[in-house]
Amino acid sequence: MYLAFYRTFRPTNFDEVVRQEHIVRILKNQIESDKVGHAYLFCGPRGTGKTTLAKIFARAINCENPVNSSPCGKCAACRALAEGSNLDISEIDAASNNGVDEMRDLREKVQYPPVAGKYKVYIIDEVHMLTQSAFNAVLKTLEEPPRHAVFILATTEPQKIPATILSRCMRFDFKLIPQHDLEELIKSVFEKTGKEYEDAAVSAIARAGAGSARDSLSIADMCASYSQSKLTYDDVNAVLGSAEWAKVAHICGCILNEDASAALSAVEEILATGKGVGVLIKDMLSFLNDCTIVKVCKTAREIVNLPDETYKIIEETAKNADGHKLLRVTEILSKAETDMRYSLSGRITLETAVLKASMPQSDYNIDALIGKINALERSICGGVLPKTAVQQPVLQAQPEQTKPVAEIVQPPRKIVLMDEGYDPFAKAEKPVKKEDDAVQPQIFDNLPVKAASAGSVDKDKIFAKFIRSLRTTRKNAVLFTLCMDLDHEFEGNKLILLTESEAVLKSLNRADNSKFISEVLLELGVADFEVRFKQKGENGYEKALKELKKNFDGTDIEIK
Repeated sequence: MYLAFYRTFRPTNFDEVVRQEHIVRILKNQIESDKVGHAYLFCGPRGTGKTTLAKIFARAINCENPVNSSPCGKCAACRALAEGSNLDISEIDAASNNGVDEMRDLREKVQYPPVAGKYKVYIIDEVHMLTQSAFNAVLKTLEEPPRHAVFILATTEPQKIPATILSRCMRFDFKLIPQHDLEELIKSVFEKTGKEYEDAAVSAIARAGAGSARDSLSIADMCASYSQSKLTYDDVNAVLGSAEWAKVAHICGCILNEDASAALSAVEEILATGKGVGVLIKDMLSFLNDCTIVKVCKTAREIVNLPDETYKIIEETAKNADGHKLLRVTEILSKAETDMRYSLSGRITLETAVLKASMPQSDYNIDALIGKINALERSICGGVLPKTAVQQPVLQAQPEQTKPVAEIVQPPRKIVLMDEGYDPFAKAEKPVKKEDDAVQPQIFDNLPVKAASAGSVDKDKIFAKFIRSLRTTRKNAVLFTLCMDLDHEFEGNKLILLTESEAVLKSLNRADNSKFISEVLLELGVADFEVRFKQKGENGYEKALKELKKNFDGTDIEIK
């Protein structure tokens, strides 16, 4: 009769147990010092060796001549315990024997002494499945059993066990098995069975096992039967039902390159072959995870452990992908994987996630915005004009003989106002400035852009157009909210935005917001602007005086 790998190669002594050294050491020391407890709780993920270790411990405490604290397998007790009819080691499945009657029966039988060894061991698997009444029935016996009785409770969900039970047991937490150890286990099994394999194939099996030795050996068993010759990486993918790796890489590449059409077409092509939606999204997440590891970790080659050609593709994708974009796409697909549990159409859920991930321009998530900023910076550094600059209106050229600012005729060094009610702007309306109507060229993102001439901008409507652009065209809700209550005025061709809030002033003067406002105003023909703080309650006279002093900075102004 054929036995599966996980049964054929189940450990028979402590030395064969994969990892769990912290538990093995304690159990060995208890056997050597003859300090065996009466109740143990083995808890942890599936396939990590809970039941196997319980059976080894049960035989070891009954062995007459233990070898390195492990059962020898040769003495009369070991041979008797190896028989299936032996009653000294009882394995109970709590999932199917979870009633109060079964526990009462156990409580009665535990009083009988062992037949072949020193101890009578009860291994209760999936103990969390017992009902509350069943727990109550066994509670007192578990606390004070006969001297010959040992209870070993095994569970994957210790949080479901009553505290009264937990407090009466020695608890051991099993850990997931690292991938490297799973790979060594699979290789040893293949070598014992004479199966040839590729290292990449073994790594794929270990990753699919997800820390469980039993799951890994079950997958290895299927893969060994699938391929009669040398087991390859592609054979493992075929057994697992995974989509072709190159196609998965193509989908993720299209998403990261923001090519929604190509990404969606590739998804449809894979699904048309009969691949499951859940399997495809899992493969995509695995690829993105590999890209993240390659981008971040210095030892990525050892961690990922893939064929050279495959690793080069991942390395190239990671090199061209922005870190924030990788994070954003991974989060979107992870959420889609969760949403599929409650969706009637997993296919639509996946396609929607793919479209959202490949269209960051329609997503106002912070990672999407950061990704767009990074893309804009790369375009500028590469000498490519951003789309916002390409689509700007054609501005009038600057006159050829514009005088430098330093050559503008200076106003008189002293101005005397004879009347307190006199309008100061009557004197400062237009200093000598005949040929200085055009402003100097501005620099935006290291690219020269010519400013509009003074007569090309309708100053009365600029602010309204600016607010409308923030709300509709550019769709920046944050800046729209901050700017809608601002006062404004012009100093020549320079737009002055006034606010009475220091918080708003600081926010608008932030580098990213200032750059965005500059882009919007440049599209409207305003090449220069400034955000200033406006004192509350400032009257017209004080405002005019302040403006006059600013226009004639350095001039001695006397008010009479």
